[in-house]
Amino acid sequence: MKDTCILIGFFMLGIGGGLCGMIPEEYLTTSLEMGTLYALIFLVGMGMGSDGKFLHNILNVGKKDLIVPIAVVVGSLAGGSLISLALADIDVIAGAAVGAGFGYYSLSSVLLSQLRGDELGTIALVANIVREVTTILAAPVMVRLVGPLGPIASGGATTMDTTLPIIVKYSGKAYAMTSVINGIVLTCLVPVLVPFILALRLPF
Repeated sequence: MKDTCILIGFFMLGIGGGLCGMIPEEYLTTSLEMGTLYALIFLVGMGMGSDGKFLHNILNVGKKDLIVPIAVVVGSLAGGSLISLALADIDVIAGAAVGAGFGYYSLSSVLLSQLRGDELGTIALVANIVREVTTILAAPVMVRLVGPLGPIASGGATTMDTTLPIIVKYSGKAYAMTSVINGIVLTCLVPVLVPFILALRLPF
């Protein structure tokens, strides 16, 4: 929760800096923004690779362990697409791409900003922050109404780190590994699925 608040704070500072013209417009080039994006993706990969348990978890993933992230992918893309139908300015492809953020707001929002514009990037940022905060605050209710997999599905990519303690507390220690694997798989999918979905074309 603390990290989320810090991120929101920097986001608001960035908006303020932009409004005040803190950074000259000539520096805000596409090449600079894309360079920042590539650096972010590199750091994400480095962070995952430096985890001593990363390879062990990947090599020991079984078919049953993949059912949860697959279900989360289907549900998130379907949910994002359905919600877009109620919004005039967002098409189904954009809605699915926002859903493909899986709660990983820092990466998905930057990707969407670069590939589809700042408006969709901001929507992704807010939507995925809400997803994480909802998981943290509503985990006990989800477990009671849906079952122990509820918070894992809701947490998406965050279930391997920020929401893991909450999931272990309310879903139980038996679901810790399921939660970690779910988070790893979804985190790896974000930089792949978001550009792929945005490259699709509606048949109508």
